[in-house]
Amino acid sequence: MFTPYNNLPNNSRVWIYQSDRKFTDKEVEFIENEAEEFITNWTGHGDDLKGSFTIKYNQFLILVVDENFNSVSGCSIDASVRFIQNLEEELSLDLMDKMNISFRDDEKINIAKLADFQALVKDGKITLETVVFNNMINTKQDLETKWEVPVSKSWHTRFFM
Repeated sequence: MFTPYNNLPNNSRVWIYQSDRKFTDKEVEFIENEAEEFITNWTGHGDDLKGSFTIKYNQFLILVVDENFNSVSGCSIDASVRFIQNLEEELSLDLMDKMNISFRDDEKINIAKLADFQALVKDGKITLETVVFNNMINTKQDLETKWEVPVSKSWHTRFFM
């Protein structure tokens, strides 16, 4: 059951998929149509899921589910992964590489492989003040308040030890 993003509660569960490149405007339109259709039909154990999505910076696709309405199941998570894999194939992009780290350089969003990110830290090009995207957050509230944070307030600090 598709519900507008702003109508979902703050404790709704989120899954963040970061692309290895920016989406074109045409791709955004395609993703929006496909995501709305997927969420409209998304179920957990045969029960409708109340969900939504948002696209941030033409580079992040975020799926959101209100688990107060119905809980997600393993099968419903598998269905969402298949949906993401279909998008990857259709648009020739990578949305599921968890070894990519995204960060801001002024207003530009950069994606770096983990080893490259570590090298940038070592070279002093990424500091504790560099804004990173913490894609490990779990709720809509955290998306709004803890997703774009300085390295010093994220799990990324471990690269400075």
